[in-house]
Amino acid sequence: MIGGRLALALAPGLLTDLTAGRKVVVVSATNGKTTTTRLISAALRHQGGVATNAYGANMPAGHAAALVDEIGAEYAVLECDEKYLPGILEQTRPGVAVLMNLSRDQMDRAAELRLLADRWREALAHSGVHVVANCDDPLVAWAASSAESVTWTACGQYWREDSWSCPRCGGPVDYAVRDERVEGVRQPSPGTWSPDGAGWACRECGFARPEPEWRLDGDRVVAPDGGSYELSLRLPGRANRSNAAIALVVCACLGLALEPALARFAEITSVAGRYLTVEDGRRSMRLLLAKNPAGWLEAFDVLRPAPSPVAVSINARGPDGTDTSWLWDVDYRALRGRPVYAMGERRLDLAVRLEAAGVDFEVVQNVGDLSSDRIDVIANYTAFQEIRRYVG
Repeated sequence: MIGGRLALALAPGLLTDLTAGRKVVVVSATNGKTTTTRLISAALRHQGGVATNAYGANMPAGHAAALVDEIGAEYAVLECDEKYLPGILEQTRPGVAVLMNLSRDQMDRAAELRLLADRWREALAHSGVHVVANCDDPLVAWAASSAESVTWTACGQYWREDSWSCPRCGGPVDYAVRDERVEGVRQPSPGTWSPDGAGWACRECGFARPEPEWRLDGDRVVAPDGGSYELSLRLPGRANRSNAAIALVVCACLGLALEPALARFAEITSVAGRYLTVEDGRRSMRLLLAKNPAGWLEAFDVLRPAPSPVAVSINARGPDGTDTSWLWDVDYRALRGRPVYAMGERRLDLAVRLEAAGVDFEVVQNVGDLSSDRIDVIANYTAFQEIRRYVG
């Protein structure tokens, strides 16, 4: 990002200049924004070129560098850090803003989530941007509901620990879940969720899930006219189906043909090293990135069935966030019945957490000490990059 930092120091209005005349899409979320940005960019690649920060440099310096790299591209698809979204909306004036989810992340420096949602809401109220928003996340729904134009999309919200209180009034939020009842959760009264049987509503003020125009139904995305599109992804897990559903809706908003877009989605097998299977000469490792509790929930969803082994690596450097208290928000009981290895600079913090969860584990220094020849490896930011460097 060094080039972008220098450029913005010399020309503070550079982002406005670099996006003038381009069709700009901004993607923001706590989880999934890198993958969704990659999917949208893949669909647009043959539509006039795309400038995009493909490797997750999602603050203004990274945006500037990406825009300069593809100076003649007709489109710009920019992944944006949640805290920087209001400023990026003002500077780049995108045609579409994509809002997917908000959850706890980097607890030593991230804003309180309701405050962050309020900032999004204020920025969107006068932006004129068309918003594609996940209506299953109450915080996102609150933020996006101030925009003049919104395409509501139901693509799931599996992590709910940050959404039990209403972002409008602070009252309790009740959930309805299709084909199952959430234990201990009061269901909303009839009429507060959409016909697909899923939804949420505040018990006190009535703020409720907006009616979705598009929705994810298993492996298919259902359009407003009732037609559906099958997702044949090579990226694993329900989170990536959600990402792809949002990306497909963005393509529809941009007027793209959707079948070719789906074909381009299907070509993607990894995103910035995530989901890659790598070899170090002794073992085969599938790399999974998880940087916060919601991300760990999704990582558990794509693990090979037990008793397949798992290595977990945690650092606490600047890009990771130095506060590791979030480890106690992850339900590591999902790893019971497997060989589990604890690695990384904070492996002893992790070991305490695993012991409290009743998970059998072994503490190791690095991936070179793993005894399994075929293993899933879950790591946070800097630990993930260290493993990639180790295997070349």
